[in-house]
Amino acid sequence: MWCIQKITPEFRKRMYDILNLYQEPYDSRNPVLGVDEKPKQLIEDSRNPIPMRPCMAEKYDYEYIRKGKANIFIAVEPKGGKRVTEVTRQRTKKDFAKFMQDVVLSYPSAEKWFFV
Repeated sequence: MWCIQKITPEFRKRMYDILNLYQEPYDSRNPVLGVDEKPKQLIEDSRNPIPMRPCMAEKYDYEYIRKGKANIFIAVEPKGGKRVTEVTRQRTKKDFAKFMQDVVLSYPSAEKWFFV
């Protein structure tokens, strides 16, 4: 979680620059993309769930077996209706750089990319 300490004139200017960018019409040569990543823990049920019955939902135990971890990278272009995802075993600078290269290569006709 992050917190804005103080809304300075510089912060306000950058915020409005991004909001104005979102207001512009869709242009496939200049895509606006949001990029994010999330580490995930991989788990397995330690016990079989109790199946669903009439008027009763399926039940899962709260205990689990840890099966490792993974990282999910995603780039979303809301106006173009496109997303690029990649799952990696770890989250390193090299993994992120390769993901960003894949994102750029997935837009062969783009002249300029806006990452927000």
